[in-house]
Amino acid sequence: MTSKFKIAGWVAVGALAGGLTTLQFQATARNAAPQLPLEELQQLAAVFGMVKTDYVEQVDEKKLISDAIGGMVAGLDPHSQYFDKTTFKEFREGTTGKFVGVGIEIGMDDGLVKIVSPIEGSPAFRAGLKSGDLITKIDETFVKGLTMDQAVKRMRGEPSTKVLLTIFRKSENRSFPVSITREEIRVQSVRTKLVEPGYAWVRVSQFQDRTVEDFVAKVTKLYAEDPKLKGLVLDLRNDPGGLLEGAVAISSAFLPKDVVVVTTNGQLPESKQKFLARPEDYSRRLSSDPLSRLPAGLKTVPLVVLVNEGSASASEIVSGALQDHKRATVMGAQTFGKGSVQTVRQLTADTALKITTARYYTPSGRSIQAKGIVPDLMVDETPDGNLFGALRMREADLEKHIASGQGAEVKDAAREKAREEAIKKLEEAAAKKDEKPKPLPEFGSEEDFQLQQALNRLKGKPVLVSKTMTERQPEDAKAAE
Repeated sequence: MTSKFKIAGWVAVGALAGGLTTLQFQATARNAAPQLPLEELQQLAAVFGMVKTDYVEQVDEKKLISDAIGGMVAGLDPHSQYFDKTTFKEFREGTTGKFVGVGIEIGMDDGLVKIVSPIEGSPAFRAGLKSGDLITKIDETFVKGLTMDQAVKRMRGEPSTKVLLTIFRKSENRSFPVSITREEIRVQSVRTKLVEPGYAWVRVSQFQDRTVEDFVAKVTKLYAEDPKLKGLVLDLRNDPGGLLEGAVAISSAFLPKDVVVVTTNGQLPESKQKFLARPEDYSRRLSSDPLSRLPAGLKTVPLVVLVNEGSASASEIVSGALQDHKRATVMGAQTFGKGSVQTVRQLTADTALKITTARYYTPSGRSIQAKGIVPDLMVDETPDGNLFGALRMREADLEKHIASGQGAEVKDAAREKAREEAIKKLEEAAAKKDEKPKPLPEFGSEEDFQLQQALNRLKGKPVLVSKTMTERQPEDAKAAE
C-alpha cells in the first residue's frame, strides 16, 4: 500500500475540532496530593541536568520543561494535550469560531498534510483548493517530518500576510504552488435552506460558542419561510464535535423536556454526570434559555439525522440521543466513535491542560468509544457506492485510543482490507487520464445522494440503502472469534 493515513484529525487551521470539551478553566489543586514516584523524578532531574550541561548547544530550560509535560500528556491518548501559550490562545480562538489562517480542515496522510475540506468562503476555498489535496510544502519548508500542530502553526499568521502552499493533486497527478493571503476566518457552524416546500435542511458543521444561538436564529427563519414544515434533515456529516453544552442544547431542541441526553462517567466525582434536556444543563454560561425562541413545531416535525465516518463526539451525542429516544431516523454510515470527554484545566494565565476525564454514554447506556453510532439505515455517499468512506480514519484506528469500557477490543481486519482496496482503486483511477475519481458533491446540493435519500424517507418513499456497508462488529464479538 503506497498511501496510508497515519493521524486522524478534523482540524480547521487554528480552530477547535475533533473533540468533546467542557470549558472548565479551574485550578488543578486537589485536597489530597498524589504520592510522587521519587526515583523516577530523580531520573527526570538527572536527564534535565545532562541535557543542560552536555548537549551540543545551550537549550531553553522552559522549553525543556514544556516539552516534557507535552510528552507525558501525549502518551495518554490521542485527545489529551498540553497547551503552551500559543496553542492555548489558538484553542480559545477556536471555540469562538474565529481565527487567522487560510481556512482548511486538515488531516495527515503518510506524513503530508491532507486537506479534508476548505472552509466555505475562506481564502483557501476561493483559491480553488479541494478535498483530498496534499500540501507538500509551506513556504520553503517541506511538510514531511512536521507534526500536524507544526504545520498548522506555519499556515497561521497575521491578517493580510501571505503563505505559499505547494499542492499535490492526486486526481491530476501534478504539483502546483498556490499563494494565499491569510485573513480572519469566521466559521459558520450552522447552515440552513428550504430544499423544497415543506422540507428543510439544517447543517451543523461544529459545536462552538455561538452554534446554539445561530441554530435558533436560522431555524426560526426557516419556519418563517414555511410555517408548515413536513420534514427536516439534520446534517451532522463530517461534524468533528466541539462543546458538550452545544450537543445537549441541539438534542434538547428536538426532545421532550427533562429526558436524558447523555451521561458521563470517570474517575472524579464531577465526571459522573447526567445531562437532561433542560436549560440548566445546556445554558450554564448564558443568562436565559436560548431554545425558548424556537418554534413549537420543532419538537414534533419528522426528522432524519445524516451522519458519516467523520461525525464524531458531540455530533455522536446528538445522533445517539435522538436515536435512543426514537425521535429521528439516523441515516448514512457508522460514525467515528469518539466517546470521551476532555476537560480544560488552566495551569497559568497562558497555559492549560486538556485531559480526558470521562467516557460518555447515550441515554440507553451505550458507550460510543471506539465504535460509534450505527445508523438505522446505511446509505452510500453516491449512487455508485461508498468508495471514500473506507479511507476515513476512525477512533479505533488511532494509536493509544482508550477502550470502550464495554468489551475487549481487536483490530478490524475487514476494515483494513477495505481501506487498502479503496486506496488501490483510487490510485488506479488516477493513473488513467480519462477516469479521474469523481469528487463527492457538496453537502446540501441537488447532487447530494444521501440528502435525497433522507428526503425520500421523510416523504414515505423507498430509500436506496447500501448493499455493501455493514455494521462494524462489536468489540466483544470480534474478540470471541
